[in-house]
Amino acid sequence: MQATFARKAFPCFDEPAMKAVFNITIIHDPSTVALSNGKDIDVADTVIDGIPVKVTKFEPTQKMSTYLLAFIVSDFVSIESRQNHLLIRIWGRKKAINNGQGEYALNVTGPILQFYERYYNASYPLSKSDQVALPDFNAGAMENWGLVTYRETALLYDPLVSSIWIKKRITSIIAHELAHMWFGNLVTLRWWNDLWLNEGFASYVEYLGTDYAEPTWNIRDYIVQYDLHKVFLVDALASSHPLSCPEEEVSDPAQINEMFDSISYSKGAAVLRMLSEFLTEPVFARGLSSYLNTYAFGNTIYTDLWDHLQQAVDNTPGIHIPCSVHDIMNRWTLQMGFPVVTIDTRTGRITQKHFLLDPDSVVERVSQFNYTWFVPIKWMKAGVEQQQYWLLQETDVNSQMRVSGQDWVLANTNVSGYFRVNYDLENWERLLSLLNTNHQALSVINRAQIIDDAFNLVRAKIVNTTLALRTTKYLHKERDYIPWESALRNLRYYIFMFERTEVFGDLQAYLKQRIQPLYEHYRTLTANWTKVLTLHTDVYNHITVIDVACVVGVRDCKEFVKTVYREWMDNPVKNPIQPDLRSTIYCNAIALGGMEEWDFAWRMFQNTTVASEASLLRGAMTCTKLPWLLNKYLGYTLDPNKIRKQDATATIQRIASNIVGLPLVWNFVRDKWSFIYEQYGKGSFSFSGLISGVTRRFSTEFELQELKRFKEDHSEVGFGSATVALEQAIEKITANIKWMADNKDQVWKWLKEELS
Repeated sequence: MQATFARKAFPCFDEPAMKAVFNITIIHDPSTVALSNGKDIDVADTVIDGIPVKVTKFEPTQKMSTYLLAFIVSDFVSIESRQNHLLIRIWGRKKAINNGQGEYALNVTGPILQFYERYYNASYPLSKSDQVALPDFNAGAMENWGLVTYRETALLYDPLVSSIWIKKRITSIIAHELAHMWFGNLVTLRWWNDLWLNEGFASYVEYLGTDYAEPTWNIRDYIVQYDLHKVFLVDALASSHPLSCPEEEVSDPAQINEMFDSISYSKGAAVLRMLSEFLTEPVFARGLSSYLNTYAFGNTIYTDLWDHLQQAVDNTPGIHIPCSVHDIMNRWTLQMGFPVVTIDTRTGRITQKHFLLDPDSVVERVSQFNYTWFVPIKWMKAGVEQQQYWLLQETDVNSQMRVSGQDWVLANTNVSGYFRVNYDLENWERLLSLLNTNHQALSVINRAQIIDDAFNLVRAKIVNTTLALRTTKYLHKERDYIPWESALRNLRYYIFMFERTEVFGDLQAYLKQRIQPLYEHYRTLTANWTKVLTLHTDVYNHITVIDVACVVGVRDCKEFVKTVYREWMDNPVKNPIQPDLRSTIYCNAIALGGMEEWDFAWRMFQNTTVASEASLLRGAMTCTKLPWLLNKYLGYTLDPNKIRKQDATATIQRIASNIVGLPLVWNFVRDKWSFIYEQYGKGSFSFSGLISGVTRRFSTEFELQELKRFKEDHSEVGFGSATVALEQAIEKITANIKWMADNKDQVWKWLKEELS
């Protein structure tokens, strides 16, 4: 029902603040089972108008919002367990449940609920917890109170077929949805302009819930790359928006849907994590508990949470913050964007400035705080943690940050703050030297941060492009996943920009130099790709290394993926490819192959009964380099009998990420826009990703004008929940054009020198 669809099911005042108790009775076919938010209290067979039916009556719900109501009539089956008096069930297709695909979800649900009960200091407020795997579902998952719904790929796990990635995804999505049972469902935002508090909070504490259920994964480190670095790219645009908007800016269903974006989820998570860090987690949790218990079954605005966190601060000796929680947090929630903090280690001078990917872009949105923030800076000097420092104005001096000789300063340790960092050139040189001589003197997260900050400071014209490229020189010695992921994510921008230019060959050759030692390391570690790795970071890096090595032309890699995929084609009933490597091997084998490899994948896709395997195959088929196959596949996305409606826009985006598919998709989207908009534009959260996905590589004036013409041509049809994404795409392409003009020759010259 979220956000505005309960009104389509029954007459109601369909606003989150209008809570009610719901009494649900469902009349349904006797061969089916009915589910709703509460437990069924009476199931009776009867006859209505000569037709035998079943009548299922449910216990009254708690007082709740309309958007959290749900009912399901299906032939699904379930497995169950009990935790104290709480009934926990996992529902899905009979074949999937009977094959044990619900067992993992059942095993982690109890511990995650227990963790939240302790963390919130509030009991789970319902009599049961049903979680249901739906074969076709627009959202990834939905936190209906007591009846949580998921895509099959987000709930069902087959240990023989599904990868560690899938397991991690399932755990974190369950942890996200169950976090809402209290934060969002028990206590609900008054209006959708504060959606960020609901989704940002769940996106932060999902890491805590997952960490409790699977403590060996070290999942908490990953928030930096999955949320913070990802959302920085959107929040550094002049067309970004604040976390909390005025109510009048969010008044119709399309505007409400636009709020379900990476700002609400990922920036919300990053800012709340920063708040938890400077308050300390126990104080944060105490304020949270007080907030939830005070407003249980009611509605709030974001300032209510600040009040309760302030009370927790006031009641805790030894916690000192420079001003109130309100004053600090208003600057992070009521103005868009974030600062770049520049530290001059020669003088100790510190400045902050609104960070924009395109420094020439015009910020039209006025900020009452003039785009300055109260910035909590955790930092270290020559490897020793220092006392946290608060930057409360545009410019300040901290003499402790003045260093000389071999001493170096690193700010934003473990990237606990929502800002980028720049230094004077001498300190940059000392950090680069440290990476090249003793990279492990820096934490894994901070190695990733140095790379990510440097590359983005280039895009903002703050540092020279060669400085960013030099952060990657040490990578031939790097064995950890997080820094590699950061480097490759940033170099992917260079790939997108240069893939259609003469620079690309040298960029490929440089990447090959960096990746080859890591490739050999994993080939040895896995005894020539035969041994299955168990450590998560090793598994992730193992996938990455094969993917990149094949793309940049490591000959042995190409032979390996072709051979193992051919083995499977020769004996389809026995897949010899390790589950963790399937995504990258399927994609690369199809890219290197022809129609036979693609047709085999299509047959396997149609026959598999495991949703995660179908998802991998669906993605891999977008990797072919044959234009006619990609065009055929694009046609399939509009036929729900071939590609489920839930997967259509994601599949189109994946085809656009293929250099051969990009022009095909751009033509397809322009030609079919009215149909695509009608099908997905009004109520789909993923729709905005279609525009950003198709335009990601655009970097010429001609492409910018084409996009502007597309905007004009379809202004009458409209862009629905992709309206903001379209403006952001125009801004990004403008920045790409400038970046190419400023950096192309410099990058090519540097690559040639490195390769000579």
